[in-house]
Amino acid sequence: MSTTESSSHYNNLEQMSVQDLLQNINREDKSVPLAVEKALPQIEALVNVIVEKMNQGGRLFYIGAGTSGRLGILDASEIPPTYGMPHGKVVGLIAGGDGAIRKAVEYAEDNAQQAWKDLEEHLINRNDVLVGIAASGRTPYVIGGVKEAKANGVVTACITCNNGSELSKHVDYPIEVVVGPEFVTGSTRMKAGTAQKLVLNMISTAVMIKLGRVKGNKMVDMMLTNDKLVDRGVRMIMDELKTDQATAEKLLKEHGAVRKAIESQKHA
Repeated sequence: MSTTESSSHYNNLEQMSVQDLLQNINREDKSVPLAVEKALPQIEALVNVIVEKMNQGGRLFYIGAGTSGRLGILDASEIPPTYGMPHGKVVGLIAGGDGAIRKAVEYAEDNAQQAWKDLEEHLINRNDVLVGIAASGRTPYVIGGVKEAKANGVVTACITCNNGSELSKHVDYPIEVVVGPEFVTGSTRMKAGTAQKLVLNMISTAVMIKLGRVKGNKMVDMMLTNDKLVDRGVRMIMDELKTDQATAEKLLKEHGAVRKAIESQKHA
């Protein structure tokens, strides 16, 4: 039996108090970062190849089903507003299509041919990198996608929570974060989902930093899409240029972006 399907360390959950439920879930969650830590060398190797490919004009794709697919879409959707990267440079796809983001689509993950069809719509090619996300490591949609991608010269990777999974056998860069049994047996939206989210955070954040999308420790290329972000942009300019709020607001309004506002004075 795979680790993700093994029986919980706890039983008779329905008889626990709310306090016991929360403490035990929290106890299990504490093990997740330690499991991720063991996979850091594999994550590093993948980040390096993604940076190389994206510097050459390539893209990053995520594919997954259920929770895994939603996590990939979440990560991809946050890249443009956070780092100013054009839409379409990081793409998340889920088995069953966009409708599956909100509502499960029956048997969508069992179609081993559909992922490649979905990827072909985006004209995926050997300049890109594909990351298959599947807690179990045996999702046909994901396995089929990475196999076909690899056969077409695309660099492939995976994020899974079982050792020696079928998915890992078919990719160039396997990342296996084994978090052990879930609090609710088989509910991989819990520890496995948390592990996948942590790894995705690491991958996309490190890639964006190495692509020059962060200055110091600030998101200088972020999209100014609401008042909170405009205020944050003003504070960034004030801090970087050691100037007052009025001047920073004027520069931001004039240049429309934090990086441009800063560079306008640095080069003045």
